Amino acid sequence: MSTNQNDRLRALIEPLTAEAGLDLEEVRVTQAGRRRQLQVVVDADGGVELDAVAELSREIGQTLDDADAMGGAPYVLEVGSPGVDRPLTEPRHWRRAEGRLVKAQLAAGGELVARVLEADGEGALVEVQPVKGRGRAVERRLEYTEVAKARVQVEFSRKDEQDIDASAEGDESNEEA
Repeated sequence: MSTNQNDRLRALIEPLTAEAGLDLEEVRVTQAGRRRQLQVVVDADGGVELDAVAELSREIGQTLDDADAMGGAPYVLEVGSPGVDRPLTEPRHWRRAEGRLVKAQLAAGGELVARVLEADGEGALVEVQPVKGRGRAVERRLEYTEVAKARVQVEFSRKDEQDIDASAEGDESNEEA
C-alpha cells in the first residue's frame, strides 16, 4: 500500500478509534487473491471488548464506503486487537504488558527475559528472570533506548499463580471443616 493511501486511511479511521476510546495501532492493506484485505489493529488499556470491535468495524466500513476510500474493487475489512505476542514499540505497549513476561533484545547486544513490574514514558521497571531457573530474579530499570526489540512471551502457567491457586484451595477446605 502506498504511503499516501495509508495516510488517507489512517486519517479516516483514527477519529473513529479515538471516539471509541481505542488506540489505532496499525493499518495494513494486502492483496488476498482478487480482493484486497484491509487490516485495522486497535488496542486500549485494559484490553479491547469484542462488542466494541464489532461496532467499530461497522463504523469503519460505512466511513470507507461513503468516502470511496478503497475504490470500486472488493475488499475484506478485518478489525482486531494486536494479539498476545505483539512487539513492544511504544511506552503504552509496555504499560499494557505490566505483569507479563517479555523477551528483549538489547541494543548493546544480548537479551533478557523479564517480567514488567511497571512502565512509564521513558522505561520500565522489570524483574529479570534467572537463567534456567538458577538464582533469584533481580529488579532493574530498563530504558526503552536500551531495547532493540521486545515481545511479550506466552505463558501457559506461572509458578506464582499456581501457588496462589493452591493456597486458595487450602483456605476453602479450612472453611468447610
